[in-house]
Amino acid sequence: MRLYHRLREARFLRRPNRFIALCEVDGQETVCHVKNTGRCKELLLPGATVWLEESDNPIRKTRYDLVAVENRGYTVNMDSQAPNLIFGEWARQGGYLPGLTDLKTETTYGASRFDFSYRLGEQTGFVEVKGVTLFDDQGMAFFPDAPTDRGVKHIHELIAAKKAGHDAGICFVIQRENVIGLTPNDATHAAFGEALRLAHAEGVRITAAVCHVTPESCAITHTVPIHL
Repeated sequence: MRLYHRLREARFLRRPNRFIALCEVDGQETVCHVKNTGRCKELLLPGATVWLEESDNPIRKTRYDLVAVENRGYTVNMDSQAPNLIFGEWARQGGYLPGLTDLKTETTYGASRFDFSYRLGEQTGFVEVKGVTLFDDQGMAFFPDAPTDRGVKHIHELIAAKKAGHDAGICFVIQRENVIGLTPNDATHAAFGEALRLAHAEGVRITAAVCHVTPESCAITHTVPIHL
């Protein structure tokens, strides 16, 4: 799935705050918008090669968006908006659940708002999508990379939907190739791991989907095991 056009290769220098990065573009220090407010400290290392998408909006304060970085020999997509787009394309092609129909985004259910809803036969289903950008040297993926009370809340809402008779799932979209599995990052947020294990015990579908990534594109190719 092609996501970006007008890309420029650059060198990451530093990140003054979670919204911007300073990058070297054609020998000049340039302020860029970062399309991921997560920490990403394992990815955005001084001197790293990054990929910037040039905006065609002449009144923007920043000319570029930082969308990808080279890390451990792989291109990692860093755009926090990309996983939902990627999942949507994959699900519509039958990759998530064969027989899934009527896929819709941003669906309200009671007091909850899920990333997607769908129909599976006579059953309504809901799924939350989580982008993954944290990896170790052996190719294991971890989530989250920072504490996420919102993520824990989403899991409990999915458990409630499952208990009410709906189909429910969590899909981790892994934004790098050559990953062997995914595990909750208990060292960073133990409550998320506890909630994820409870969801699995309650029958919530948990999927880890690996992407083929280039600077311009990102698309799901296969799934890998979840290690709970």
